[in-house]
Amino acid sequence: MKQLSLLEAFDIIDINVTNDIADKTNYIVESFSAGGLCVEDARQELEAKYTPILEVTNKFDRRSVSYQLSKKDVLHSWLKYKEGFSADLVNILLDDMGAVPGDTVMDPFMGSGTTALVCQMRGINSIGYDIMPISGVSINAKANVMKYNISEIQCLLQEFKALEMPANYSKKTPYITITNTAYPEFNEHFIQFASEWITSSEYSDAAKNLFTLCMINSLERCSYTSKSGQYLSWDSRSQKVIEANIERAKNGKKLLPQHQCREIVESIKDAVIDELHHVLLDIETIQSNSNPESSATIDYTQNSVLFELPQLADNILKGVITSPPYCNRYDYTRTYALELVYLGIGEETIKKMRQDLLSCTVESKPKIEALKEHYASIGASERFNSIYSIIKSNAAFQEIMEAMRARKENGDLNNNGVIRMVEGYFTELAFIYAELYRICKKGAMVAFVNDNVRYGGEVIPVDYLSTSFAEQFGFTPVKVYCLKQQKGNSSQQMKKYGRVALRKSVTIWRKD
Repeated sequence: MKQLSLLEAFDIIDINVTNDIADKTNYIVESFSAGGLCVEDARQELEAKYTPILEVTNKFDRRSVSYQLSKKDVLHSWLKYKEGFSADLVNILLDDMGAVPGDTVMDPFMGSGTTALVCQMRGINSIGYDIMPISGVSINAKANVMKYNISEIQCLLQEFKALEMPANYSKKTPYITITNTAYPEFNEHFIQFASEWITSSEYSDAAKNLFTLCMINSLERCSYTSKSGQYLSWDSRSQKVIEANIERAKNGKKLLPQHQCREIVESIKDAVIDELHHVLLDIETIQSNSNPESSATIDYTQNSVLFELPQLADNILKGVITSPPYCNRYDYTRTYALELVYLGIGEETIKKMRQDLLSCTVESKPKIEALKEHYASIGASERFNSIYSIIKSNAAFQEIMEAMRARKENGDLNNNGVIRMVEGYFTELAFIYAELYRICKKGAMVAFVNDNVRYGGEVIPVDYLSTSFAEQFGFTPVKVYCLKQQKGNSSQQMKKYGRVALRKSVTIWRKD
């Protein structure tokens, strides 16, 4: 009898997608440099070269390449990870690459662990990395779904419901500078109280980790903050904003606007109870409807993929499914600061983590010397030199960097750190592409989800530039799936330079 995967058992997804193909015209960039300020010949060559494999399609949409489709999914909804993609997307890609039980698939940027969990459900082994410790909590919690003792989780839930914080309890959850006064008074005390309770309890490590995930998933809605791209957005009811406005009033400055992140800031106890009910129902449903747990392994390491990939053996992967941080200046250490601090990560460690992430913020510093030293330490200096030489020979990349410098001189960049960020971002990704080619088996398929971007009037075709790097390292470009819903231009860019096509794409490459 065929073993049902969890996804099949609960009919979570429908992989019989209507693959309507739209006209490409509106998705092709006619001019990469606003006002013709910079040379764009190399980018135009990429546009001409790869447009034949561009497919504007309904096979994927913005919901499938984001967290939206996972909001109500069994298991995958246990962590609200806005930067993640859906189980739907992973299943389609696994089918396309012909992955079967016993194969190994990698996600170099694991996030909430969707690729790994879907692979596990299908009996496929996975390898993955992430610098953010939230990933480890999420993956461990979800991977144990068939192992949980339901009676233990029920007991934990009931005990937590009955938990009463003493009236004289004075301890508060820790803060760092960017999270200071993030919670109402009751919540800042109860978060710490609950943390001490679960730590000192006799529940299993798996149950404690599950509780931690429920707490992490509750923090934002119980705070005066909301995730807002590059930073945390603050509610005007927070002490931070109140005090800032008092100071601004004293100095005759314009007050910060009245803004509410949410109408009601929930009680952390009620929110965690809600999360525990949710995961318990999922566990009961999954365990009662599925065959015994899969024997597939999830090999997760909390570290930068840049320094892990060079140490792996050749020809081990059936495929890769991932979405790296985008080149959009979003700082995950700030947007997930509440969660990181709850996990015990301090100010200095978070600052280091910010630098260890793929270069995607204007604060990112170059990693090339550290990479050079790392390759030398494992006896792979020749490989480093070869990869770096290929990166520097990419004409479109060099053209983009020249354009960024020209835009700086023209006063078009609102932060000159964008130059360092763009250079670091594509250099680091190119090293990853090179190593993935080495460790993929013949016939392996690689899928990257990413957004095209625009800085200072210069369009950076992330999908085609990445594909050109991949081809230089040996991959065969197969398809660039472009979502029908184009990525929006910023209002500042449109006002100054007009609107251009910014594709959101899934690039597909194969090792022949």
